[in-house]
Amino acid sequence: MPKKITDPLQQAILEARHHDPFSTLGLHHNGQEWQLRVFLPHASALELFTTQWEPVPKIHELGLYLWRGPTAPQSPCRIRYTENGRQIETFDVYSFLPLISDHDLYLFQEGRLQQLYRVLGAHPCTHQEVAGIRFAVWAPNAERVSVVGDFNHWDGRQHPMRVRSISGIWEVFIPGLPLGALYKFEIRNRHHGAIMVKTDPYGSAFELRPGTAARICPEGRFVWQDAAWMAQRARSDWLHAPMNIYEVHLGSWKQPANRDFYNYRELADLLLPYVLEMGYTHIELMPISEHPLDESWGYQTTGYYGVTSRYGEPDDFRAFVDRCHGAGIGVILDWVPGHFPKDDFALARFDGSALYEHEDPRLGEHQDWGTYIFNYGRNEVRGFLIGNAHYWLSEFHIDGLRVDAVASMLYLDYSRKPGEWLPNVHGGRENLDALSFIREVNLMVHEQFPGALTIAEESTSWPMVSRPIYLGGLGFSMKWNMGWMNDTLRYFSRNPVHRRHHHRDLTFFQLYAYTENFVLPFSHDEVVHGKHSLLDKMPGDTWQRFANLRLLLTYQMTSPGKKLNFMGNEFGQGREWQVKSGLDWSLLETHWHQGIQHLCRDLNRQYRQHPALHDLDFESSGFIWVDCDNADQSILSFVRRSRSGAQLVVALNFTPVPRTAHRLGVPNEGQYRELINSDSTHYGGSNLGNGSGLHAIAMPWNGQPCSLTLTLPPLAGLILESC
Repeated sequence: MPKKITDPLQQAILEARHHDPFSTLGLHHNGQEWQLRVFLPHASALELFTTQWEPVPKIHELGLYLWRGPTAPQSPCRIRYTENGRQIETFDVYSFLPLISDHDLYLFQEGRLQQLYRVLGAHPCTHQEVAGIRFAVWAPNAERVSVVGDFNHWDGRQHPMRVRSISGIWEVFIPGLPLGALYKFEIRNRHHGAIMVKTDPYGSAFELRPGTAARICPEGRFVWQDAAWMAQRARSDWLHAPMNIYEVHLGSWKQPANRDFYNYRELADLLLPYVLEMGYTHIELMPISEHPLDESWGYQTTGYYGVTSRYGEPDDFRAFVDRCHGAGIGVILDWVPGHFPKDDFALARFDGSALYEHEDPRLGEHQDWGTYIFNYGRNEVRGFLIGNAHYWLSEFHIDGLRVDAVASMLYLDYSRKPGEWLPNVHGGRENLDALSFIREVNLMVHEQFPGALTIAEESTSWPMVSRPIYLGGLGFSMKWNMGWMNDTLRYFSRNPVHRRHHHRDLTFFQLYAYTENFVLPFSHDEVVHGKHSLLDKMPGDTWQRFANLRLLLTYQMTSPGKKLNFMGNEFGQGREWQVKSGLDWSLLETHWHQGIQHLCRDLNRQYRQHPALHDLDFESSGFIWVDCDNADQSILSFVRRSRSGAQLVVALNFTPVPRTAHRLGVPNEGQYRELINSDSTHYGGSNLGNGSGLHAIAMPWNGQPCSLTLTLPPLAGLILESC
């Protein structure tokens, strides 16, 4: 056997440099005879089935085999080879035809292949009557791309792929691979020859950390049972419906004693009954896309199309969502299209070039976060992200996407000093490509998934974030009210004796409360990194701290806007959240924490049961100040209204001083009763209140036609209903 082959193309196969392996390997006719060329570097012998099994000569010691014959064998060609004493029968990879259509390639290049996750990645299929796996990946600057895995010794010489025209997509069909096999892509850059081994950007499942390989995953086995939920969601009037979100990190809500995490199905058994008992309407999951580091909380995503293996398989997560829908609970997913990590095995410099990110660090890097920024102006990258949103909503029936760090996408100078950013074509700081992408993804969601929501975590004064695109807005359904959150927590952290000087922190939000569809969030970001838990932010002695927290939660639940609370807020978690440990559920053995939990449960139920507390969250007609000027006593009072005219009166005392014989304006005369008194002993309070003795008379007060006198408990809130 020759040490060197004179044909440069065959030599390129041996050296794993061939740009078009199908032109050399596989079955070809040279004008005189048929030839089958097979490269199996780990095989000791090879046979081809024609009318019977025939031995195939090895023409190079590295594993290149060549068969010649006057008649073509049946295609795809059946081969049988010996490797490590084991005989394996399969089909020659390079005698299969391409699979991806030219139409799909065109749509991909245009960024309009919304279900591109069905085209790229690894997919079980039957091709030319043979079962196997179709692999496809985008790497336009590659000289050679190979599938490597535990089925081919992770050897990039064995399964080089074919490139499809100028699309930059490489594909190959490999017969007979088992489900669950691990794989990556080995990429040789065509400019500098560097070799990268990358995980699949479209991988739907991955091995458990610290491993980073994708796994071949079965498709289409789960049978959904949520048709009624999906139909109802499409008809729902979410603008006027109650929405009370429980934000959860699945790995640290509760942890089993004998392993790191519960499975998705186990979490459905544990989490769902609790969410139902507490009266929430939705669960918001911190990112469950695959990520290598627990401490990133999922925000450093490396597998955008992969359900993290920490908690189980994709079908396990489908079962979790299905169970939630069956119980009447919506599922919102935290989605991170604003940046991605620099891990060598993932998207960063994917084919040896700046493929998913900008080449210029002034456009392509978040210096503060140590991450790359997506190149939103590139069709294929925009399609990758839009397809990812489509994937979660379609494949997993997700009810909404909470989009992380929107401000970082909108502004070219976000967290940058002068000289560290490039203006847009008009000389401005707006990221025009990101704006186009945001609008496109919101349009796709609202057109194709009726009733699904998009929620922006956006911390600036960018106008019309949650207004329709046809009016010039960004098209989100809702926006987190970060201003309200910051003002509120800053106010509550103050000693009550000083609150009279900062009354505006509580009233200012009404000047802009209806410019957007707001969510009022006390999220995970407010209870980490030295910010303290909600309870620990509160001033005063133990009694006052718990009373302040009860008042804070009452104020949130009665203010206009949909609601969100991070896990642990609902029972007064004492320490900051830590991703490596579960919540301190043992705190519920004490009456202080039981009281917070009981109050949250009752507030949630009242919020859902009374349209006045949710029906007009986004309209000024749903809120009327009774008294917003009583700074000296640090008292606020207001009326919440529904479209039907139902009304509830809310009075809040932000000092530890009881206010007796306090006159309060109300809409109607007659009897009133307390729906909620956050100072009740049931909630851990001092039980100062009004019983059933509240009677309003036709005495105008605070701009209201009637009024009553009552006792306002210390550091407490009252919700009153006309009997």
